[in-house]
Amino acid sequence: MSNAATRIIVGRRSKWAVLVFWLLLVVALGSLAGKLTGAEQNDAKSWLPGNAESTKVIDEQKAFQSPNRFPAVIVYERPTGLTADDKAKISTDTEKYAGVGSLDGHVVGPVFSADGASAQVMVPLDLGHNGWNKAPTLTKKIRAIGGGDPGLALHVTGPAGLASDSADAFKGIDGTLLFAALGVVILTLLVTYRSPILWLLPVFSAAVALLAAQGFVYLLAKNGLTVNAQSAGILTVLVFGAGTDYALLLVARYREELRRHEDRHEAMALALHRSGPAIVASASTVALGMLCLYFAEMNSTKGLGPVLAIGVGFALAAMLSLLPALLVICGRWVFWPKRPSYGSAEPTATGMWARTGGRIAKRPRIVWVGTAAALVVMAIGTVDLDASGLTNEASFRGHPDSVIGETVLAKHFPAGSGSPVVVIANASQASQVRHVFETAAGIASVSDPVQRNGKAFLEGTMTAAPDSDAAYKTVDRLRATFHALQGADAKVGGFSATNLDVIRATKHDRKLIIPVVLIVVFVVLALLLRSLVAPVVLIATVVLSFAAALGISAVLFTHVFGFHGADTAFPLFVFVFLVALGIDYNIFLMTRVREEALKAGTRQGALTGLAATGGVITSAGVVLAGTFAVLATLPLTAFTEMGFTIALGVLLDTLVVRSVLVTALNLDIGDRMWWPSPLARRSGAGVPPQSIDLTGDEPAHVT
Repeated sequence: MSNAATRIIVGRRSKWAVLVFWLLLVVALGSLAGKLTGAEQNDAKSWLPGNAESTKVIDEQKAFQSPNRFPAVIVYERPTGLTADDKAKISTDTEKYAGVGSLDGHVVGPVFSADGASAQVMVPLDLGHNGWNKAPTLTKKIRAIGGGDPGLALHVTGPAGLASDSADAFKGIDGTLLFAALGVVILTLLVTYRSPILWLLPVFSAAVALLAAQGFVYLLAKNGLTVNAQSAGILTVLVFGAGTDYALLLVARYREELRRHEDRHEAMALALHRSGPAIVASASTVALGMLCLYFAEMNSTKGLGPVLAIGVGFALAAMLSLLPALLVICGRWVFWPKRPSYGSAEPTATGMWARTGGRIAKRPRIVWVGTAAALVVMAIGTVDLDASGLTNEASFRGHPDSVIGETVLAKHFPAGSGSPVVVIANASQASQVRHVFETAAGIASVSDPVQRNGKAFLEGTMTAAPDSDAAYKTVDRLRATFHALQGADAKVGGFSATNLDVIRATKHDRKLIIPVVLIVVFVVLALLLRSLVAPVVLIATVVLSFAAALGISAVLFTHVFGFHGADTAFPLFVFVFLVALGIDYNIFLMTRVREEALKAGTRQGALTGLAATGGVITSAGVVLAGTFAVLATLPLTAFTEMGFTIALGVLLDTLVVRSVLVTALNLDIGDRMWWPSPLARRSGAGVPPQSIDLTGDEPAHVT
């Protein structure tokens, strides 16, 4: 940051103006933050690939059914066989289901199974616009009507049942994640600062940034930006995690400058001037990495990028303006009981990270080769990773009623009951389409076509479970056959087709976005460090860390946690977060190394940089890992896996990659790390490691 900018932020009068500005901003936008949940779009289309065939079917289906139609499939079961009283009760219940809520059509059933042990009823609920959250209330009404008979089990499954259980899983997500992240941040800051007061300022600044970001996102959501429960939840975690990271780096540098300068305004101006570029570069890397998600085919992934980039932007702005103003307003006493007095010694010169650097300096090549080899071994576990998608059963941690009902339904009826294949074609070819449909392999039955506005609508029941490979093969066969019918213009949609399109779109997104993220990160690092070698080295270390985290997680998921696979978006999300956030710590370290290398050469700079930033980066990593780990509090497998792996990867980056691997590479490569900048041609490149001074004051005299 320029000297002029820092003076404006922490001037003797302007600091108050900065505080007033943020208070006015949070009043204006904070009042809108509470409305963000109401602006979320959790309907099917907001999550799907925009140009997929199943998405087009949803659009055309509006002529025949409400777009908010969520059929509830009610399954009764008595393992010993339904009695006459059971059948009478089920028939009576079926009549009552018509009064549960708004319906899009007529209640269908009861249909009794051939084995006499089960019955099903289909209630075509219309949940209204963005009515996903209404599903739990309606399913409770259904259970109140149909339950209560000993020995006669009742389950609610189908789209409405799954929507109900998903809504329950996301219930209170904003509050849960907010308070969990807040707890992690406060605890870590208390341990880091060892002050009962100082932690309040970063937490207050992060909270202000979050409220402002949520309010701004709400305004964009009202004007076309897709926001769902996933993006809103991760926004909370990222703002607190990344914001606190930036605060830790700034406060650490401010503490250093307070020991060197008597005037706190001058100390903060220098702290901002010296740490600001690294913080801005880190935030820019994360924001640009998130924006790369906008190239995705998946609507949910595309919308996630801008939401998170906005969050990082507000976190950066708050930590480089509001937090410095608050620190300067409060003065040195806010560090109590360990106030950094003017002229006191730097504790980093002889601290743990200085000693760690000294040990690495003895044999840097052996250290980095051994560390890299260990990470490669950890990465081997990725062979256990199955990211082909999660079945309905595997999507939840636990056994929700919709999953139990799906299992019962498949036991007594064709496995695809309740989740039909939908076909929409030209009405002129309706009879031919129906004939092809009902004779296709994997189809148990087909409805009569309904014709409107020149289109025909048909539904078919599959013999396979709707989220199985067999069902996906059936969808592919149907599409290949229908697309070959001249003049039919037939499209295949429905639950199974949607899942298949999601899997394929996510694979496409991985192949496109991962290289784009790497290019963006390389450009940012090259501009910041004025080097081509350093960015390649740093990106390689972070990618290796990502692979190791993925490998360890895959083994634990399969053999310890008992998860059955991973969400299709899991590798992409973990990659984007770990590469963008992992580069953060390398930026924090390497900007300090470069600053010190200008004085004493890269090898001395590597040790001084590690000693000076080791503690703060470790604290930042713990904060970020802890905030992402709170995603595991949600009873959803995808969030648990993502939170666990990102937390693990961040800790690897912080404790192993940044502190050991990168430091060893700096020591071994030396000033050549900065090629082709003039710094690469310094004579200090030949200084042997054993002659390096570990105090970080002046370069050691070479004898």
